[in-house]
Formats: sequence, C-alpha cells, structure tokens
Amino acid sequence: MSTAAGIRAGFVGGGFMATVHSRAARAAGARLTAVAGSSPERAGVAAEELGIERAVVDVAAVAAASDVVHICTPNSRHAEQALEAIAAGAHVVCEKPLATTVEDARTVVDAAAAAGVVGAVPFVYRYHPAVRHARELVATGELGDVLTIDGAYLQDWLLAQSDTNWRADAAAGGASRAFADIGSHLCDLLEFVVGDRIRSLAARTRTVYAERDGARVANEDIAALVVELDGGALATLLISQLAPGRKNALTLEVHGTRQSVRVAQERPEELWIGAQEGSRLVLRDPETPGDRGLSLVPAGHPMGYQDAFNAFVTDAYAAAKGEHPDGLPTFADGLRAAQLTEAVLESARTSRWVDVPGA
Repeated sequence: MSTAAGIRAGFVGGGFMATVHSRAARAAGARLTAVAGSSPERAGVAAEELGIERAVVDVAAVAAASDVVHICTPNSRHAEQALEAIAAGAHVVCEKPLATTVEDARTVVDAAAAAGVVGAVPFVYRYHPAVRHARELVATGELGDVLTIDGAYLQDWLLAQSDTNWRADAAAGGASRAFADIGSHLCDLLEFVVGDRIRSLAARTRTVYAERDGARVANEDIAALVVELDGGALATLLISQLAPGRKNALTLEVHGTRQSVRVAQERPEELWIGAQEGSRLVLRDPETPGDRGLSLVPAGHPMGYQDAFNAFVTDAYAAAKGEHPDGLPTFADGLRAAQLTEAVLESARTSRWVDVPGA
C-alpha cells in the first residue's frame, strides 16, 4: 500500500471522529498541520490532545495549511465546509453523510469534479480483509448466483430516553439519523461486496422517544428495509440504535446458489462460509484472495476498526497523489448514500415501494 509522505493533513472538528481521522493520518505518514473547532478554545484543546501543529479559526485557514482537509463536524455542516475546502483547492475526506440532502450532495460531487480534487467518504468497513475476501468470493462466482442477503447494523448507545446526542436533533443531524448514520454503512457494504446496486426498497422507520432530554426528536431510531437489487436478489436489512448489548454489530450474510458467506464487523478476523454439505470458519490471512496488502500483521495477530480506517485514509492520500486505489469510497458513494436515505424516508412516509435512482 502507498504512504502519505509529503501530505499535509488538516482537520475541521475536534471530537471523536477527529481523533480517529488524525490517528489514521499519522499512521499513513502525513504531517498534521492544522485544526479548527467550534471555538478557538476548542480548537486549541484539540490541537494539544491530537498532536496537531496549530489551532486555526476556520475551514479556509485549515485548507491554506493542508493538502487534504478532513471534515469531522456535525452532519448539517458537511456540504458547506466541504465546498469551502474544495474552493480553496484542497482534497477532502468528509465524514458521512456527505450532505443531508441529495441536492447538496450532488453539488459537492460536481464541485470536486470541476476543481479536479479527490473527495472521499469513510465507508471504512470496506477495508476489513474479510470483507475483501467475501467480495472476491462473489466476484469469482464461487458463491454462484446471489439469491438473498441478510444484513443488520445494531447499536445500543441511544437505548434510554435520557441518552441523547446532537444527531438526535434533526437541525444538526438531518432528517434521518439511524439510517443515515449506520444504515448507510450497511447498504454501502452490501453493494460493495455483492457488486450490484439496490434498485428499489420498502422501508419502515420508528422513533421510539418523541423527546430526549427535553428536546423534540424528529428523526428515526430504527429502520427496517426489504430491498431488491438490479440482479434480482432480495435483501432484508435491520438498523437500530436501540438494541441492548449491541455496540457496533454490523453483519452481512450473502446467500448464493452454491455457497453463503458472512462477515461481522465485531469479529473482523473471521469469515463464515456456508455450504449445503458443511460450513467452515476462515481466519484472516495475508495470503487470502482479495487482501491486497490490507493485512498489516501476520495471521493470528488481530486487526480491527482503526486498522480499517487507517487503510482507508492511506488510500485517500494515495488518490490525492494521483494513484487509483481499488475500492476507495468517493464522493460519488456519498451521493449514493444520500439517494438511499431519501428513498428510505419517502418509502416510510408513503408506505410504498420506492425506486432508487442511479448516482
């Protein structure tokens, strides 16, 4: 895999995701030059805590000091800040959702294309070696024709009514919460592994608590989907942020005419392969088909989420240097997620099947 020697990385936002992004930038070999926060004081704290050279006042100042700007702020700011960074000539890694509307997402995609800069969105679960192995099994026909897919993304961090977060405020988080936040990851993983697009869907959503901590909640806690792919396969998908005991349980199981395959984000070292005559559990190995150098350590030395994020950022920086890494999730994938989110909300509102347009 490529390194980021010479890349200057800047950050907008200083919370949890900025911590993850900055670790990945450092692991890739970038120089961490600047960070802007919600206030000068917050930026100063983030610079000290994250080991970034200096705190600055805004996106323009971050872009002036950086080759790649990482947007790690609340959802409602993403499109605006990405456009600022693009206008300054910077490449952009923007947290998802790329935008809270399809129109804004398309504007960002078009702006990046016109400026000739790289735009990437961290659908990082693509970077688990087990996921690449599963994708290879589908692509080479070892599973046979794909018939059905069963997927879920379950968390419990908003289980109690007293649990709250800015994402539960539609003004900051967007009209969709659970689907836009984690369901988008599940759908991206499905389309990436299967190599086919979701053509139409029927969705139900539920907001369990109308209020959290005295504030009105207007976006969903739970979404359940039935989807049809272009090739005819059917999938059932469950997304919830109120599933007790489930911390980050992203799972995808693909059933073909010959074999099935299952990946589970919380067990990233394992790939389950099922057949009518017997099933087996395959452990990660650098020699596994599709690994493409993602295994940084030998078999038996566990890898996980931060490793996947590091690999994504390394690929984003490689793209900024003119390379074309396989499987890099781009702004086009961010637009795709916005289109799927819009379709989910429309289906839930109208109780009808909704066609999903192409990007």
